[in-house]
Amino acid sequence: MARDCRVELLAVGTEILLGQIHNAHAQYISQELAKFGFYVYHHGAVGDNEARISAAFDVAVKRSNVVIVTGGLGPTGDDLTKEALARFLKRDLVLSNEALDHLMQYFANRQRPMPEENRKQAYCIEGGTLIPNENGTAPGQYIFAQGVHFFLLPGPPLEMRPMLKTYVLPKLMEVFGGAQVLISRVLHFCGIGESDVDEQIRDLTAQDNPTVAPLAGEGEMLLRITATGKTESEAKQRIAPVEAELRRRFGDFLYGVDDETLPSVVIDRLVERGRTLAVAESCTGGMMAEMLTDVPGSSQAFQGGIVAYDNRVKQQLLGVPADVLDLDGAVSEQTAIAMAKGVRERLATDYGVGITGIAGPGGGTPEKPVGLVFVAVADAADTAVYRLQLRGSRAQIRLRTCKQAFWRLLQHIQRQV
Repeated sequence: MARDCRVELLAVGTEILLGQIHNAHAQYISQELAKFGFYVYHHGAVGDNEARISAAFDVAVKRSNVVIVTGGLGPTGDDLTKEALARFLKRDLVLSNEALDHLMQYFANRQRPMPEENRKQAYCIEGGTLIPNENGTAPGQYIFAQGVHFFLLPGPPLEMRPMLKTYVLPKLMEVFGGAQVLISRVLHFCGIGESDVDEQIRDLTAQDNPTVAPLAGEGEMLLRITATGKTESEAKQRIAPVEAELRRRFGDFLYGVDDETLPSVVIDRLVERGRTLAVAESCTGGMMAEMLTDVPGSSQAFQGGIVAYDNRVKQQLLGVPADVLDLDGAVSEQTAIAMAKGVRERLATDYGVGITGIAGPGGGTPEKPVGLVFVAVADAADTAVYRLQLRGSRAQIRLRTCKQAFWRLLQHIQRQV
């Protein structure tokens, strides 16, 4: 970790607190800083209120020595980040001719007169340093005061991100020096529970460098290995033996690493083998097809899907026999098998997946409770069916069903030469 560098991120904007926009800056900045060994200790968000922003600074300076603020540098009356920091530091706002020239040139290049309200953006906190903004009207600012390095950055990502890379990161390297490279590797598992894994990795989670930590994964299990080193190569060398050991212990359940997902791995395996897929969904309502089509290049393997929610659709489009629906019910092994076979035959694919179940919150019975799902995987040779009893909300059951379907399909594909 970089010497005594404790970073805090503060997002300014009432729209964040109202949930109208997602605070993606926190994730992005944290990831970029981590690449250079700078750790973020705290994330925060505050509305467009000068007193509350100033109070947030008061909290931050007591626990952090780097505060990176995004948002609130615009020209309108509710853009108050500079005003709040100036108030907190008891400093004046002074007109910067450099910033004013940039603003005037910005509008001149667009053949527009500069609105008078934009003049506000040319004011800087006394003693601060401008951070040039080549992509917008709001310059950033750097101020060192009370032992804290303050960086004020605009909210729009296309403006903030270049300024972070060209100014903030180099400044942190200059100030703190000795930053190490931080590398993470995420291993993805399915078919095994977090508690089962946790019991078997206690020796690995006790290490300091690299560290091993479980991550939350809906319907799957993720382990993150993180190491620091003077170079990227050194950090990777520390990760390698730990990854090898995790693969040895849980290799049967490992399906991917880093940015890979169950749908992307399934598509990759199908494309590698020149095979095709179709899906028939009832309780998941097209979610599996959506997850497949989110994968770039999925059209090379995924042919299409049928959402067969009503029994009439199951019969007419998938060929599920009426006696199966009457005797065994829509939620049954037999119906899932018929759906998988039917969609494979009708769409002329190598594999077919059939899903039927009860996602809740209602509709369950003692014999067939909420969360009961059947997943079938069919190919030209045979069909396998799996009974799942899942817990959670309707949304969780649907998502977990899809992931289990992908996992079972992946195993089916990999067993075949």
